[in-house]
Amino acid sequence: MGPLAGIRVLEVAMYGFVPSAGAVLADWGADVVKVEHAVTGDPQRGLRQVGRMRVEGEPNPNVEHANRGKRSIGVDMSVPAGREVIHELARGADVFLTSFLPQARTKFGIDVDDIRAVNPAIVYARGSALGPRGAEADKGGFDMTAFWCRASVAATITPPGTDGMISPPGPAFGDTISGTNLAGGIAAALLKRERTGDTSVVDVSLLGSGLWAMGHTIALSAHLGEPMVAPVPGGHGAPTNPLSGLYATADGRHLSLVMLQPAKFWADVCHHIDRPELARDPRFGTGEQLVANTEAAVRILREVFATRTLAEWTTRLATLSGPWAPVQDSLQVGADPQILANEYLVRAGELDLVANPVQFDVAAPEPTAGPEFAAHTDEVLLEAGLDWDRIIALKTAGAIT
Repeated sequence: MGPLAGIRVLEVAMYGFVPSAGAVLADWGADVVKVEHAVTGDPQRGLRQVGRMRVEGEPNPNVEHANRGKRSIGVDMSVPAGREVIHELARGADVFLTSFLPQARTKFGIDVDDIRAVNPAIVYARGSALGPRGAEADKGGFDMTAFWCRASVAATITPPGTDGMISPPGPAFGDTISGTNLAGGIAAALLKRERTGDTSVVDVSLLGSGLWAMGHTIALSAHLGEPMVAPVPGGHGAPTNPLSGLYATADGRHLSLVMLQPAKFWADVCHHIDRPELARDPRFGTGEQLVANTEAAVRILREVFATRTLAEWTTRLATLSGPWAPVQDSLQVGADPQILANEYLVRAGELDLVANPVQFDVAAPEPTAGPEFAAHTDEVLLEAGLDWDRIIALKTAGAIT
């Protein structure tokens, strides 16, 4: 059982950001009920094409990533009977989680005052594009706009002279990060409620999360009065440290070395690459000399690393004391023994999904597959105290699916 076992979450949200918060809460043991449109469901269910990658049939990873471990009900909140269902479910919930904009929350009767009217103790959590205040609080957005572009990620990662900008590395990049932030905020609010009896409204935005991810960079820019500029591709990396940068291997792969104290690790690196004489080379004898002769050291290391494949270097560098890593793509990570040993990939139904990054008691979560659309409507409403006659009447009226 996870640490949130017994916590009930009512999620009224779409797409990737806020549902990913619900997925984390479900991973942590909460019972998350996903409310979907009674006819069309979450629009994310229709996402099949991402770049050149297309998913046919089921399961659909585009849905499962942010919705594993939940139950689904279909409700038409545009009609009074549907709104009544939401309020009855909120009455027994610990958390109300939504991505709806202010106007929609008012229209559907799910704003803070509406939900608190039926459950004053509920934690009310909102995920937005641009935050709950300011002239643009009622505007929507996606991770590409609010997280990637507006929060400075795109401009910072795109090298000068590039035509356009570098795009996010994949779908829901900012969504997933922001959703994890929102889940953490909800957990803190639940602890506050338990300790003090006071409840909270929790807000996380894509913009705020993007800024937080760039926080170190933004602090430097604000202090020095200049933006961070991305290095030109193909450059070594650190201009004064040969042990902090990328090195190509014989098979076209790359190693990333990040040893911020090069003098401390230089001799060990020389030993592992079978060039022990370099440790005695007067050009590289001290930290100051390594800094002064970085260009020469980089040239030598490039020649050496280009003589063996990544697999060969992975074996040879296994006992290297300094930090290094293979550069891996999104398919290669699935075979990484360290990733597998820590169960950072978990099986959910028919899919291997990335587990949320928090583990409790040295154990990975055990998520179930994401729910089929409205698969649990009857079950959830019966648990909430509705009888069969009312459920049938709601279905007949089209208020639920």
